[in-house]
Amino acid sequence: MSEVDADFALQGEYFGKIRLPNGVLEDVGIQVVARGNGKFVGRQLRGGLPGNGWYNGAKLELTGEREGRRALLFHGDYRVSVEDNKATIVNSHGDTLGILSKVDRQSQFLGLKPTPNAVVLFDGTSTEHFVNGKIDENGNLQFGTVTKRPVGDFRLHIEFRLPYMPYATGQGRSNSGLYIQERYEVQILDSFGLDPQFNDCGSLYRTKIPDINMSFPPLSWQTYDVFFTAARFDSEGNKIAPARISVVHNGILVQDNYEIPNKTGAGKQEGPTPGVLKLQDHGNPVVFRNIWIEYLNEPATIGEELPHPAN
Repeated sequence: MSEVDADFALQGEYFGKIRLPNGVLEDVGIQVVARGNGKFVGRQLRGGLPGNGWYNGAKLELTGEREGRRALLFHGDYRVSVEDNKATIVNSHGDTLGILSKVDRQSQFLGLKPTPNAVVLFDGTSTEHFVNGKIDENGNLQFGTVTKRPVGDFRLHIEFRLPYMPYATGQGRSNSGLYIQERYEVQILDSFGLDPQFNDCGSLYRTKIPDINMSFPPLSWQTYDVFFTAARFDSEGNKIAPARISVVHNGILVQDNYEIPNKTGAGKQEGPTPGVLKLQDHGNPVVFRNIWIEYLNEPATIGEELPHPAN
């Protein structure tokens, strides 16, 4: 497990109710993100937490720092005090609007068992399905490996855990990636508490942002459930239909049957030949577990909707 510091205990998600000026109680969520050396950023989300009451709605940006055992975050004179697994919200008049409790959410698909037709790629006991795969002391698969078997159409379940890297920023913050056919990257990154960009977690790298940022804090186990239909080519090698993908991140649909226009980022060029899955080596100690795949041998009809768990 990554080394933690005093800021780590304050980072995370908080949920509860606040009292509005009209006296009505309203659900609210707060995400607190450690940025190193006692610095924090955060956002207050009207309606709850991402995927649980908040879906890209109203939000309030917060910044602050640690003072002893607590963190104080501000938006102007509006204040959030974080201490002892509580976040106390105080308005500019000094009135306490509500006290939120820290929550440790888990994906509803964490530990999802393989379907009857699935092949278990990794269960902590063997790397037989991977090239140069390595298992760490905790039984997790390390980054920097590819599958031995190429993939066409498939359904995939994979769980990953990101290290705690509060000083890192942007693409240096716990970076890896799930490369499909070594052509299309579903980004893996610590994007917790941030507005999603086209190179953040859940994105099709530099191609499409996730519909919602469902990242959990680093050191939490997270899930991807991926439904992929490969691009189609005619007998002369011309592409006649793009690849399509649905991605469910921590139980919430973030890419909905999206047509991928071309390879992403540094991916290999598209072509009719299937390619392998790659867990990208970007130098950060990302680990994986509970990986299984359903190979869909019968090609999907062009235009057919991919099945995926409901949002």
